[in-house]
Amino acid sequence: MLQSIRDNSQGIVAKVIVGLIVVTFALFGVESLVSLTAGSNAPASVNGEEITEQELYQATQIQRRQLLSQMGENANPALLDENVISGMVLESLIEQKALLISAQDKGLYVSDRMLDQMIIETPDFQIDGKFNSDQFQAVLRNAGLTPLMYRDLMRKERILAQEANAYQLSSFVVPAQLKQVVDLETQTRSGNYFTMPLDIEAAKVAVTDDEIKARYDQERSSLTTPEQVVIEYIVLDKQAMRDAITVTDEELQSEYQQRQASFAPQNERHVAHILVEISPDQDDEAALAKAESIKSQLDQGAAFDELAKAESDDIGSAQSGGDLGNVTTGMLSEPFDNAMLALKPGDVSEPVRTEFGYHIIKLISETESTMPSFEELKRSLEDDIVTRKVESEYVEGLEQLADTTYSAGDLAEPSEVMGLPIEVSAPFDRSGGADVFTSNAQVIEAAFADEQLNEGLNSTPIEIDQDRTMVLRVKDHFEPRELSLEEVSDQLRDQIAYDNASKALNEKADSKLAALNSGTSLSMAADDAQVNALESLSRSASSAPAEVVGKLFAMPHPDGAPTASKAVLADGSVAVIQLTAVTQSEAAENEDTLNAMGQYLASMKGQEAYKMVAKSVTDSAEIERK
Repeated sequence: MLQSIRDNSQGIVAKVIVGLIVVTFALFGVESLVSLTAGSNAPASVNGEEITEQELYQATQIQRRQLLSQMGENANPALLDENVISGMVLESLIEQKALLISAQDKGLYVSDRMLDQMIIETPDFQIDGKFNSDQFQAVLRNAGLTPLMYRDLMRKERILAQEANAYQLSSFVVPAQLKQVVDLETQTRSGNYFTMPLDIEAAKVAVTDDEIKARYDQERSSLTTPEQVVIEYIVLDKQAMRDAITVTDEELQSEYQQRQASFAPQNERHVAHILVEISPDQDDEAALAKAESIKSQLDQGAAFDELAKAESDDIGSAQSGGDLGNVTTGMLSEPFDNAMLALKPGDVSEPVRTEFGYHIIKLISETESTMPSFEELKRSLEDDIVTRKVESEYVEGLEQLADTTYSAGDLAEPSEVMGLPIEVSAPFDRSGGADVFTSNAQVIEAAFADEQLNEGLNSTPIEIDQDRTMVLRVKDHFEPRELSLEEVSDQLRDQIAYDNASKALNEKADSKLAALNSGTSLSMAADDAQVNALESLSRSASSAPAEVVGKLFAMPHPDGAPTASKAVLADGSVAVIQLTAVTQSEAAENEDTLNAMGQYLASMKGQEAYKMVAKSVTDSAEIERK
C-alpha cells in the first residue's frame, strides 16, 4: 500500500505539474536559459503577475526527480546541473504564466465541479475502481501538496489544455489530402534483398606499409592523444564516519532519559470537518454565510457525515463524511488547531477561518500517547546519536578540510592530519572519467582549471553529494601529443581496409544493379549470399534493416518488371534490393480509418497553429527576470 502511494505520488501529481512544464518546453524549447538570483522573493513576473520562489522550487524538484527516474536506478545526481534545471523550469513557468493570463483574458476557466469530477475519476486516487479519500490525501501528502494546491495546479493545466484543444479541434484536412496520406501510410511493398558484409570484404583487402605511411602523413595532425590528467584526492565521507562511530550503553541510557524528560504526551484526535471554500465563485461573505447555515443544520440534529458528503468542498474527505483521521497539533493550521483543542469528543465547532476557507470541525475521539520503552526505542536512539555525531564531525571536518588543504603544498599533510587516504584516479580527459568522482562536472572543471593544472594548487572543497566532499590535486598532466606511426599503424591498417572495402562493395553493388536491370535474376546476382524475402512490408516494419525498408519505400513502382536499388547499412555493409510489388491498402476506403487519420492530421495541424499563437503571446508579454 505504501509503495503504491509513493508510486502514485510520482504518477498523477508529477504528470500534472510536469505536464505544465512540458507544454511550454514543447512549444519553445530550452534555448533561453537564465540563472536564478539567490534570495529573490519573486524570480520573475509576467505582465505584473509574480512567479513565486515556492512555485519555482516545487516545479524544479519534480523536474529533477523526473530526470533521475529517467536515468535509471544507478543515476548519479551529480550529473544534474541544478542551475540549468532551475533555469529551464523558470523559463517554462514564465511561458506558462503568459499563456494562462492570455487564456483567462479570453474567458477560459474550469469550474470547481469539473475539478471535483476529474479528481474522483482519477485512477491513482481510487482503490478497487472507487475514489478513496485516504488514498487521495496520502498521494498528495507524499508529494508535498494540499488538496487546494493540487486543485490549483489542475485548474491551470486544464485551462491551458482548453485553448490548445480548441486549435486542434478546429483544424481540418481536405479529403483529397487525407486520401493521399492514407494511401501512402497504409501502402505495403514486397521484394527481396541480399547483403554484402563489409567486414568480410575488408578481410580480403591487402594493405601495404606504403599505404599506411601515406595515410599517416595525410592525417598525422589529427592523430593525437587527448589532453589528460591524473588526480589525487581525499574525500570526507559521512558513511565512513558513521562506520567508525560506536555508541556506549551509557550514551543510549542518557539519550533515553533526555527523551523521557522532554516527552510531552500528545493527544491524537480523531477529527472530521466540513470545508466551505473561498474561491472566485464564492467570496468570504458568501462562504461564511454558507458555513453558518451548515452549523445551524447540525445544531438542529442533521448528521455530520451526511452534510459533509453533500456540502464539503474538501473533495479528499467529503466522500468519507469529512473524516480526516487522527490529527495532532501542528499538522494543520493554527486556527484549526486552536478550535480542535477546545472541543470535547462529540463537540462541533463554530465556523473557523483558515487560508482555505471556513471549517466546521467535529472531534470524534481523543487518545493520549505514551512514552515507548527503552528497548522499543534502542535502535532509534542509536541512529539518532550516530547521526548527530556524524553531522557534527562532518561540519567540523569540512572546516578542517578547507583550512588544511588551502595552506598545504600537497595532500600529504591534510591526509595525515585528517586520517583520510589519498586516492589516485585513472587518467581522464575533459569529457570526464568513468567513476563517480571524475565524471562529476565540478571535479572535471577543477582538474583542468589553471590553478590546479599550471600552478599546482589544491582545489577548494568540492561537494560530490550531500554525504561526500573532496579536495583534489593534479598529479600528472599529459599534454596532447602526436601519435607515432607505430602506435596507430594497426588502426590505420583497419581504416584503409574498410575504406577500400566500402568502395569495392559499392562498385560491386552497382555492377549487380546493372545486371539486374538487364534481366539477371536476384538469386543469380547474389552469388552465394542469402536472399531474404520482403513480404508485404509496411513503412514501420522491423523485420528488415531500417535502411532496407526506407529504400524499399523510396524506390519507383515496378512497371512490368522489378526495380532495383542499393542501401548502405549502419555497419557499412551494402544491401542490394529488388522491389517486386506495391499494394494499395483498402484502408483508404475504410471510413473508420479515414476518420482516425483525419483527426490525427488535424490535431497535428492544430498543435502547430497553437505553437505559433503561443509564441506570439509569450513574445508580446512583459517579462521581468530578477
